[in-house]
Amino acid sequence: MEIAAIDVYQINLPYAGCQYELSGGRVYTSFDATIVRVTTACGLQGFGESTPFGSNYIAAHALGVRAGIAEMAPHLLGHDPRLCDRLNELMDQCLMGHLHAKAAIDVACWDIFGQSVDMPLHQLLGGSTNERLPVISSIYAGEPDDMRARVQAHRERGYWGHSVKIGASEAQGGPKLDAQRIEAALGDAKQGEFYLVDANGGLSVEHALRLLKLLPPSLDFVLEAPCATYREHQALHRHCDVPLLLDELATDEASVLQAIGDGVAEGIGLKISKAGGLTRSKRQRDLCITAGLTMSVQDTVGSDIAFAAILALGQTVPSKHLRCVLDTRDMVSLHTATLDAPIKDGGVAAPARPGLGVTPKMDTLGTAVAHYS
Repeated sequence: MEIAAIDVYQINLPYAGCQYELSGGRVYTSFDATIVRVTTACGLQGFGESTPFGSNYIAAHALGVRAGIAEMAPHLLGHDPRLCDRLNELMDQCLMGHLHAKAAIDVACWDIFGQSVDMPLHQLLGGSTNERLPVISSIYAGEPDDMRARVQAHRERGYWGHSVKIGASEAQGGPKLDAQRIEAALGDAKQGEFYLVDANGGLSVEHALRLLKLLPPSLDFVLEAPCATYREHQALHRHCDVPLLLDELATDEASVLQAIGDGVAEGIGLKISKAGGLTRSKRQRDLCITAGLTMSVQDTVGSDIAFAAILALGQTVPSKHLRCVLDTRDMVSLHTATLDAPIKDGGVAAPARPGLGVTPKMDTLGTAVAHYS
């Protein structure tokens, strides 16, 4: 089996709400998605997605995804897509770094692998835990009462986890406003719910410590990605009694290994496109399990195709290490594929169909913006 063609599709994914606000004044209303179709000489087709969260979330941007694919795609033709480790080595030889550009190709090749052996990806990635995966909402930063209402709305839809965004500037209200946001979002917390308080690297160490001192000690949450730099994160960890998760600073296997060695985090946010695809995400998963870290399995943002990859990996993580998966479908208003993965009883399960288990909507994807054969 060999790769005969690679097609690249570009599509804008409107945010499902009005606008999404992150720390540092970052605001998003839509996301530029790249969908890849890999076709083999025998006719099998695999799909993958890479959708950066704008260009100022991590060192990734949508134009860079497609430019990176242009560098790599001609060199991948004729190679066996099922040999995912070897294919990743080849992509590294073609292009240094740029993991977000490699992610969509890698996922598409796993999709082909699963179809070729008539197995769902979670079986190939280690085997299903046979547990329903708790889903987490994404509650953008806003007024405290509004954030509380949005948590409740997601609770009523079956969500057991909530990612609460913070990062108010001093002019907006600083640590005091962030403390109010957290208290409001957790104000109706139910037994069994899990809360991430996510600053997306937008806090100074001082801001974070002031914020934590303003909160009642009974609030149960994990603080995710508080600071922008590794040094700041280390400094905060020395003075903080709240569990810390790495996200934007956990970019590859080496950074996760360093965090484990330095003992500076209790878990990571494992985002598939940020990690470079399922091959590398699987390695990060195994490092965290070995070290006893917890993880949430997510992506930066994305459509149904991205969510299918999240489900495939999340289904393999032992429940004691898995805190939640992010339903990226909830964040955007456009569907790029059909995916049989309804939320029931607070959880979701990966589909049993071979590969990713998606049927892409080619009418929605439109005409390819690039073709390599």
